[in-house]
Amino acid sequence: MGEFVNLEVSEVGVGTIRLARPKVNALNEQVATEIGQCVDEAAENDDVKAVVVWGGERIFAAGADIKEMSTTDAVQMYRYIGRFQDVFTRLERLPKVTIAAINGFALGGGCELTLACDMRIAAEDAKLGQPEILLGVIPGAGGTQRLPRLVGVGRAKELIYTGRMIDASEALAIGLVNEVVPAADVYPRAVALAEGFAAGPTVALQAAKDVINSGIDLDKTSGLLLERQAFAALFASEDQTIGMDSFVAEGPGKAKFTGR
Repeated sequence: MGEFVNLEVSEVGVGTIRLARPKVNALNEQVATEIGQCVDEAAENDDVKAVVVWGGERIFAAGADIKEMSTTDAVQMYRYIGRFQDVFTRLERLPKVTIAAINGFALGGGCELTLACDMRIAAEDAKLGQPEILLGVIPGAGGTQRLPRLVGVGRAKELIYTGRMIDASEALAIGLVNEVVPAADVYPRAVALAEGFAAGPTVALQAAKDVINSGIDLDKTSGLLLERQAFAALFASEDQTIGMDSFVAEGPGKAKFTGR
């Protein structure tokens, strides 16, 4: 159990990575380390089938701890930001569906943390952005790479160049978040989605995540080969047999998967 970040696992297989660093969940080196520990634990724990990342009812994460960073030189910062990149990449590659539940602000490193998740559920009053340019720097924990892949190069450049915050409705319109709900419903909605994935064909979900994440950087021919190989491999899974037998016998949406 970390001082500021913990993993809580429900009886139905949803793991919540909970950020709780007063006052605004500022991301410092310790927080990054503890997030990484929770990600690794979630990856290794077979009881965890899907993951929600949540900063609490008031705020997701207001960004990096600027006081910690401000006196760091270039050599130290190269190593420092590398730790954040490593942790967020581990989250991105976690072989389970991940959902960011966004209340309040998700700015800078906080926004980059949401970008490492598969899906994002935002409160109606949430604010997101990459304001690093206003400090004379650029996003360093994946924002320049993940944001363009999610919302397009033009949108990403505008947000990063200006450093402006956007509200949840604009974030939804540009594809930065998947869904907007009342603030009180953010975490319950994220958990409900995660419970659905936890009860689903987790082997196939992992394969889909792997192929999408790996194929996005390949040419189409290589990506299609990767897809073909993963598709064929799933015919060795118990879930494939269950799913297709259930479809033939009862129609779609009735299968009870085992995750094997």
